[in-house]
Amino acid sequence: MDSPSLTAFLTTLWDGDIVPALCDYIRIPNQSPAFDPGWQGNGHMDRAVALFEAWARQKLTSLPGATLEVVRLPNRTPLIFIEVPGAASEPSLTVRPPVDNAAEMKGWSEGLGPWEPVLKGDKLYGRGGADDGYPCSPPCRRCWR
Repeated sequence: MDSPSLTAFLTTLWDGDIVPALCDYIRIPNQSPAFDPGWQGNGHMDRAVALFEAWARQKLTSLPGATLEVVRLPNRTPLIFIEVPGAASEPSLTVRPPVDNAAEMKGWSEGLGPWEPVLKGDKLYGRGGADDGYPCSPPCRRCWR
């Protein structure tokens, strides 16, 4: 695939699929147990896991042999494990994406907040939209060039 075609494909994927999924993720006020002692009862963690699981399973259908497992242990946050087998001589890729966030902070700019995604130009604002909350997705557009 030539570079302009690849860039167009990835831009379409980013804008049409990844950004909307990240927006849905930002709207979930999910926090790690250190910041939300009631995390098990409020269901936010389960919603975040379900969102990423569904998104990743759909993407993995194009990767033969790829697997996804959600591991749930009592009183522990769920873990998502994704394995994508490499070629015969290459190792597999294993991904363990975190789905929780630290507590929201104070001091958001006018019109911005932690749980409502806002897209300004090529920047997405919202809690978990630009940190370790989205390792299921490919790298940002700037990394593709």
